[in-house]
Amino acid sequence: MHTVWVRLNAVVFFGLSVLLSLSCLAALSKIGHASKHQPGELGITFILCVVIFLILLVVYSLDVYKLELNTLKSLKSHGGVDRALLSFDILADMEPAFHWNIKQLFVYVVASYETPMHLENKVVLWDKIIQASDANKMIDEENVFVKYALVDQGGDSSLLGRNVELRLMWDHMPITGLLHMDGQSPESVSSFTLPTTYDARP
Repeated sequence: MHTVWVRLNAVVFFGLSVLLSLSCLAALSKIGHASKHQPGELGITFILCVVIFLILLVVYSLDVYKLELNTLKSLKSHGGVDRALLSFDILADMEPAFHWNIKQLFVYVVASYETPMHLENKVVLWDKIIQASDANKMIDEENVFVKYALVDQGGDSSLLGRNVELRLMWDHMPITGLLHMDGQSPESVSSFTLPTTYDARP
């Protein structure tokens, strides 16, 4: 005759095994959803759940309608560090990035530029978290002031006259499974050129 503890142990570990199996199924069910997930493009993803042999068709379209400079507030240098403050307009529909295994998206705007010293420079200017429970997953804002300044510590007037690209990026944060990044297609990014002189205002 098995004791209560032996039976309780069997029930608990059976429950944990079921939970592990369901977590694996949840991770497998989203394979392929984000691999073709590009802004402004339509696509069809076939999601195959191996254990239950179920094929789901998911049609999605994520559009980054607008991400562009609104106003350059200032461009200054202090102690060999260049700093630009700016605002931008953004309009993007993030709804198609969500499926049942996505808890939230970490969305951020990246400024990219080149200098003679460093061929690739990327600075995060703004970020936002969109939860799966949010009713409105559309980002529609104008004249958004950056949370983090565009700063370059390379010296030698690093930001003067530089061409800067703004690109929307996002991290998928699933309930279970691996985190992965995605972003606006390089062909649809906007760019602007910084002035060749610093702001004379104090």
